[in-house]
Amino acid sequence: MTTDAKTTIDDTVKANDVVLFMKGTKSMPQCGFSSRVAGVLNYMGVEFLDVNVLADDAIRQGIKDYSDWPTIPQLYVKGEFVGGCDIITEMTLSGELDQLFEQNGVTYNKDAADKIREANA
Repeated sequence: MTTDAKTTIDDTVKANDVVLFMKGTKSMPQCGFSSRVAGVLNYMGVEFLDVNVLADDAIRQGIKDYSDWPTIPQLYVKGEFVGGCDIITEMTLSGELDQLFEQNGVTYNKDAADKIREANA
């Protein structure tokens, strides 16, 4: 990973409460997994920065090295790596994502989170 990519990634995850490194953007995801995670965050009303890894090869590879995680999307909350699509889906359905947001002072719509769980029960 280039020093520039590492610095950019590090600065980005530390300067924003919630960051999603994804393929595409939150309004136009370009892969199903990115779409699922962005969709959950959007539906729950979470303010987050989307970083389109398809726009920059150094960031696309760099984020995998940075987190030591092989896949995209990757969600960061308050500078900490949370996980990819499967982990975020699991955390959403178990209520762990709500707890993570609450512990970190991240605003989200509890009713929307409950509706996701009801729809998947």
